[in-house]
Amino acid sequence: MTTPFSTDSETKTISLTIDSALTTQVMAIGDVLRDKKWTASTAESCTGGGIAFAFTSVAGSSDWFNQSWVTYSNAAKNCELSVKSETLEKYGAVSQQTVTEMAAGVQKRSGAELVITVSGIAGPGGGSESKPVGTVWFGFICGTHAQQVKQVFSGNRDDVRGQAVEFALNYALKMLSEV
Repeated sequence: MTTPFSTDSETKTISLTIDSALTTQVMAIGDVLRDKKWTASTAESCTGGGIAFAFTSVAGSSDWFNQSWVTYSNAAKNCELSVKSETLEKYGAVSQQTVTEMAAGVQKRSGAELVITVSGIAGPGGGSESKPVGTVWFGFICGTHAQQVKQVFSGNRDDVRGQAVEFALNYALKMLSEV
């Protein structure tokens, strides 16, 4: 399986690209946000800024993309997005409760109408019986609607991360089409 974004590690320079399907999705999201005069902000853990990268790969995204956080550690989720320590201790970073609090923190700090948050286990280690490698939780806020979605992806680390970026963008576009 190929990932929707890639780097060429065989050369001394890094060429960052996203595929045409992902570009189309981002352009559609941007069109809706621009029409609504809304902005988008994200907080990412296992995707490491992949959604923000996809957004900023499209010319004109500064019209609607506000900002992003990569909150990989629990301390960053707590400090930057006000995810409660109790939530992280009780449910873990990869949970519905955590992505819900991440989304609320992003919206509070950015004022964005579209918020996407991601926390997951990309692998190859870190999984458990209840949260196997490939488990990813997403938190979305679209206008006044909030949703959390769990997906379990397969493949290697890059596959899981790529599938998570694709899913997040597709789901965000779906939510935007419903408001």
